[in-house]
Amino acid sequence: MKLLRIIPDDTKFGFMRFRRVSFPFSALLSVLAVVCFFGVSMNFGIDFTGGTLIEMQSKTGKADIAAVREAATDLAVGEVEVQEFGEKGEVSIRFGLQPGNSQQERERAQQRAQERFKSTFEKDYEFRRVEVVGPRVSGELVQSGTLGVVLAVLGVLVYLWFRFEWQLAVGAVIATLHDLVLTIGFFAITQLEFNMTSIAAILTIVGYSLNDTVVVFDRIRELLRRYKKMPTDELLDLAINTTLSRTVMTSVTTMLALLALVIYGGQVIASFSYAMMFGVVIGTYSSIFIAAPVLIYLGLKVGAEEKAAEPAAADAKPARRRPGASESPAQ
Repeated sequence: MKLLRIIPDDTKFGFMRFRRVSFPFSALLSVLAVVCFFGVSMNFGIDFTGGTLIEMQSKTGKADIAAVREAATDLAVGEVEVQEFGEKGEVSIRFGLQPGNSQQERERAQQRAQERFKSTFEKDYEFRRVEVVGPRVSGELVQSGTLGVVLAVLGVLVYLWFRFEWQLAVGAVIATLHDLVLTIGFFAITQLEFNMTSIAAILTIVGYSLNDTVVVFDRIRELLRRYKKMPTDELLDLAINTTLSRTVMTSVTTMLALLALVIYGGQVIASFSYAMMFGVVIGTYSSIFIAAPVLIYLGLKVGAEEKAAEPAAADAKPARRRPGASESPAQ
């Protein structure tokens, strides 16, 4: 079992001294993510914007992407995306909603465009998947996806507030929001397609990051009861070091599973796979360098509960009777 341990159990790294670097670094990344989100925006998929996705398989086993792109452009359906994905000979074509004066006209125009694609490519390609999302459905998906993320973060806040002391709860929420903002920025910078699988990735990252943070915070709370006079930064270092082996092992095994998805998952789940790879790295980083160090600035003190309890205990002690004083008779 010792050979399988990536990190030994008796590490003594001084993580708290890096907070003067990790906080400005994370703040810079967060600002960059927000600027990219509003300035560059994200590459929203047809789940959110509406449009048609067609996936085809070449009958000859080899796809001529240049010829497919040229033929698709000649159909005059607006901007067209052509990509090769998955196994050899698989091609995906995406095009947006067709214009029209009414909803019915737009739907008929979309259907005609889809039929033109089929008639153009059915000789050399087999159609595997045709997916059409209208603007009304895409608007509902935007609302549902946003609501899901907001409710998840609020649920995390409520749970942590009752589960831990307020400093630990606020620290965990800060780390979770940090991971959420950076993941959104990752989508904006890389221009990965943002679709419903991306929402699933974000919610999974929130849960993963929270799980890592709760493990560290459980150890912090345990050490707070055990060591009454240890300096706060040393106690936090001890808590992180004693859970470091578990944190790194969990991250590595998760990354191995995600690596298989990245290599063999194909274009359909690419946004989920790459976002999860990024999220695991950021979630591990925030649990160590953000969630725990921020407790120092939130005023977490070792032995604070005992110091607060001492005056109350002193007030609760009965007053000593002076020598010679007589007790009053019972009424």
